[in-house]
Amino acid sequence: MAKKVTITLDDEILAFIDRQAALAGDTPNRSGYVNAVLAEHRRAVLEAEIIAALKEDNENPEYQAEIAAWGAVVGDGIE
Repeated sequence: MAKKVTITLDDEILAFIDRQAALAGDTPNRSGYVNAVLAEHRRAVLEAEIIAALKEDNENPEYQAEIAAWGAVVGDGIE
């Protein structure tokens, strides 16, 4: 679901958005371009957060012990 919002941009930023939107695809428009840019930025931020969480888990001895314990359970030969 999309929501309509109002934002204030510098003239140079708006001109940049208009140029980029015109180059972006079949139906160039500001909203589509801004939405695509923000969606990509959101994806990158979420990816960085996931990587940071995985690194934190990897460095956590309690978590590693839990993983090792589950590894022993899974590897006990029960299929």
